[in-house]
Amino acid sequence: MRRRDFITLVGGAATTWPLAARAQQAGKIPTIGFLGSSTPSTWGPWVTAFQQRLRELGWIEGRTVTIEYRWAEGRSERFAEFAAEFVRLKVDVIVVGSIAVLAAKQATSSIPIVFTLVQDPIGSGLVASLAHPGGNVTGLSNQSADLAGKRLELLREIVLDLHRLAIIGNGDNPAVLLEMADIQGVARKLGLDTIRSEIRRADDIASAIEAFKGRADALYVVSDTLVNTNRARINTFALAARLPTMHGNREYIQTGGLISYAANYSDLFRRAGDYVDKILRGAKASDLPVEQPTKFDLVINLTTAKALGLKVSETFLARADEVIE
Repeated sequence: MRRRDFITLVGGAATTWPLAARAQQAGKIPTIGFLGSSTPSTWGPWVTAFQQRLRELGWIEGRTVTIEYRWAEGRSERFAEFAAEFVRLKVDVIVVGSIAVLAAKQATSSIPIVFTLVQDPIGSGLVASLAHPGGNVTGLSNQSADLAGKRLELLREIVLDLHRLAIIGNGDNPAVLLEMADIQGVARKLGLDTIRSEIRRADDIASAIEAFKGRADALYVVSDTLVNTNRARINTFALAARLPTMHGNREYIQTGGLISYAANYSDLFRRAGDYVDKILRGAKASDLPVEQPTKFDLVINLTTAKALGLKVSETFLARADEVIE
């Protein structure tokens, strides 16, 4: 081992040991409440990224920190239940994704909350501003609504005769409704006609997509917990209706979607670990600015493209971060 590497290793360890020592002296190690809106399997890569970053910062699960995981499995009515449980457990910080953050904020005004995957933190009333969040909530936006223009440009490169755009999303999610309106606004500027359908349960999906058949040239799927839980179903019905799909999450492409262009979610969860680290070391959520994505991924499913009879240029494939075949 080189001397410089050895010094770095020792220095890193020095920052970790006091954490464990302080935890033992206090008699209780810090507890993180982690509320996932979907399932462990769906969020697996993101949770792994979060855990890895914590370890790098000296927070070893079971030794210097405890993590209480709760999974809503796509059932939004469980958000409030789990958030209230975290309050009863007196966790030191709550990590939460997407719309579940609203339930967490309603449950406590004192426990720090770190969010990820939130589309519009200001518009949804979570924070006063990105630079100065105020209150007990901060975290990372996925900037999804701001990407509508880029996504439609990419979709037009594949669907050359795109004139009519269908949009589907969860009508019970205020953030989704805002994003759907933004998409329609961008589409109008590009000269595209739009038709939208608001679903509220899994049983709405088949009829909604069937209604698009023959009336749209492509389908824009707005991501949230309901849609994420049923992404395979959505892609199956869209393919049957001969509708190319644009998604805001690479996981949708792994289950048959055509294209996604989105923030790298694993990177966002990794960076959430930095927020938790700062808070557990004494920082206030109100003093930690909300950050936006720095990594974006373009993913295309070439098998789906071929099934739809779409030709994808070599130039487009060369730009893609991942091609699924």
